[in-house]
Amino acid sequence: MQKIYPDAAAALDGLLFDGMLIASGGFGLCGIPERLLTAIRDSGVKDLTFASNNAGIDNEGIGMLLRTQQVKKMIASYVGENKEFERQFLSGELEVEFCPQGTLAERMRAGGAGIPGFYTKTGVGTQVAEGKEVKQFEGRDGQMEDYILERGLFADLSIVKGWKADETGNLIFRKTARNFNQPAATCGKVCVAEVEEIVKPGELDPDAIHLPGVFVNRLILGAPYDKKIEFETTREREAA
Repeated sequence: MQKIYPDAAAALDGLLFDGMLIASGGFGLCGIPERLLTAIRDSGVKDLTFASNNAGIDNEGIGMLLRTQQVKKMIASYVGENKEFERQFLSGELEVEFCPQGTLAERMRAGGAGIPGFYTKTGVGTQVAEGKEVKQFEGRDGQMEDYILERGLFADLSIVKGWKADETGNLIFRKTARNFNQPAATCGKVCVAEVEEIVKPGELDPDAIHLPGVFVNRLILGAPYDKKIEFETTREREAA
């Protein structure tokens, strides 16, 4: 199957529709599928639900889709550093489902493995547990403890950013960009990946593959990328 597409718009052609759920990889501005997010914005699709660790910053990452009000709901573990996110949430324009970071990663991984739900201690006794089934299991110390039921996440579309790929879709992520990209890629009905380099089959070390090509349906070369800084802190230069 030919997986390589000329650009992000072509790779997303026929996949987008109003009201869909999209799992998006990345953490802050690290490893975000920025070419695909830009193409989603330009498509005009609306009422989207995004499952992602966070929503980027103003006008970067998912933040650009918040600015155009194409996002209806965010499933996220961190929502700071985004003034438009804050404004929409406080005004009731944006629905937010807060999810502990590890739980969100596991919900994606579970969805990719076909697991509809799992029990976890994370969030027990907090607002995270409200409305969720509670069941007791034997804990590490042998005592019965409460666990809450979390649902596996099944997305209509996964979008991720990789470092290197071969033409069959086998992916390698670079350093911490592996975090949410790997589980997010597996939980969608279709996965579209953008990468910095595409090589011939056999050129990647099989032992170094982070995501097998069976999970990747479409692929684009997104390079070159500009390194974006989430926080810039400077100090005055000391006098000689």
